[in-house]
Amino acid sequence: MHLHILGICGTFMGGIAQLATAQGHRVTGSDANIYPPMSNQLADAGIKIYPGYVPEHLQPVPDQIIVGNAMTRGNPCIEYMLDNNLPYTSGPQWLAENVLNQRWVLAIAGTHGKTTTTSMLAWILEYAGLKPGFLIGGVPTNFNVSARLGQTPFFVVEADEYDTAFFDKRSKFIHYHPKTLVLNNLEMDHADIFDNLAQIQKQFHHLVRTIPASGRILYPLTDPALNAVLDMGCWTPKETLDIHNDANATWQIQDANTDGSSFSIAHKSQLIGQIQWSLTGNHNMANALAAIAAAAHAGVQPKTAIDALNNFGGVKRRMELTGEVSGIKIYDDFAHHPTAIATTLAGLRAQVTNARIFAILEPRSNTMRLGTHSGQLAASLQHADYIHVYTPPSLSWDAQTALSSLGSRLSIHTQTDAIIADLVTKVLPGDHIIIMSNGGFEGIQQRLLQALTNSQLQLNH
Repeated sequence: MHLHILGICGTFMGGIAQLATAQGHRVTGSDANIYPPMSNQLADAGIKIYPGYVPEHLQPVPDQIIVGNAMTRGNPCIEYMLDNNLPYTSGPQWLAENVLNQRWVLAIAGTHGKTTTTSMLAWILEYAGLKPGFLIGGVPTNFNVSARLGQTPFFVVEADEYDTAFFDKRSKFIHYHPKTLVLNNLEMDHADIFDNLAQIQKQFHHLVRTIPASGRILYPLTDPALNAVLDMGCWTPKETLDIHNDANATWQIQDANTDGSSFSIAHKSQLIGQIQWSLTGNHNMANALAAIAAAAHAGVQPKTAIDALNNFGGVKRRMELTGEVSGIKIYDDFAHHPTAIATTLAGLRAQVTNARIFAILEPRSNTMRLGTHSGQLAASLQHADYIHVYTPPSLSWDAQTALSSLGSRLSIHTQTDAIIADLVTKVLPGDHIIIMSNGGFEGIQQRLLQALTNSQLQLNH
């Protein structure tokens, strides 16, 4: 079959493209924003990408069009598709019908940590020799691809609560029917489609309703929003997680050091083993605990899972060290919610102690642009010594006012060139620069790296 994907360069839809190609389909796609790492993955898979959205991309007519959830009415391809009664489906629906049916699905849901936890779980199963399939909203360095079919019944999927498509407003994860479900955490997010937390909780409970009695639900012991969801009704055995060694939890973390780079795993208060890795922060300890517990439900011994995580390489764009010039380190991070920003910076601060941290933030997500979390943003940036915030025209709130409590540490910029120029004059050997965005951010990573390299060359001459 010839499948054409609208919005193919999103991490989810790009993963769908790779899975469909692996099944033997001919896959093409269209997107307005074509940038790495997904563009590179698709090119490596031999998938043709057309820039923009014009009806000619749908000629000759493909056997099926897979519509990404970024597509809206008014898009020329969507209007042509509807006017001509072309066959179409959503990405989650295609995944459910063509990949997930008859498989043991392990799904990771929650506001934060989905990509990292999914990557950890897929790696644990791989390390245990189970050769799982997976679809992840990022690129785990242990695999260097975001999706594959796998060779066994196990399939690990990042289960997003965002809506499915313009014609299906249910959350994506409703389609997946997992047997093993991790609920990492739950906060207000996606303000462009949810008016309040209660609406998100309703979708999460729809997901809970689909888990069989032979399945398992794993969730943090003390998350009030998730406890409220499960109190609506649960028909599946549950296990609880806690990173503070609460004896009431099924799975616990003990003896954690300050930055989260070393800690022990316990099951029902019985010590199993120790993780020592390059990752940091409470959030990654929680992700690891969830992944180990989920793998145990699939039959992987916890000691094997711990060994796997001691060899876990992380995920691209999750505190990824992308370059170093004269002792100045540059990290790329996907954080775009105040909680994620705060935990990421706290982990880096614990690791680097008194070294200077420069936080560069693009408020790019729909929720960020709408200003839903603007009141929490300043507090989330407290661990940074200097904060540079990019304010595109689409921002609907005044960043200078909302972040005024940061004082002289704050710089507001309307151009990425200005951010780079300012950083080049301020950073010194031993500094850490963390760039936080859920998009391409105008290629600021490589441009900054080049500018710093040029600056050092000039100083040396």
